[in-house]
Amino acid sequence: MNIRYQTRKLQKSVESLSAIKKHYGDRAKKVDLRLEQLSQAPDLDAMRTVPTAHCHELKADRLGELAVDISPNHRMLFMPDHNPAPLKEDGGLDWKQVTCIVITAIGEDYH
Repeated sequence: MNIRYQTRKLQKSVESLSAIKKHYGDRAKKVDLRLEQLSQAPDLDAMRTVPTAHCHELKADRLGELAVDISPNHRMLFMPDHNPAPLKEDGGLDWKQVTCIVITAIGEDYH
């Protein structure tokens, strides 16, 4: 999957393993792993086969965003980078068609 970052600052925070460690501390290994899993996935639907990632769509004020777990309380948030987002006939997101994402936040605890 193609990955973009919402801000240059966010992109710089993951440019190297040392940058990841500096910015995310004890969650660095999980952040690096999730980025690797996302980049290796051919599409978003493939992330459903990674149970520990718990890839899921968000609701309410975060509608249109998705998340993967990086710790029990922290998530990596992203959105499909398609205009418009690919939808199924029922109006839901077509995960098989999402091949580009924009990461909007890492380490977010939105609960």
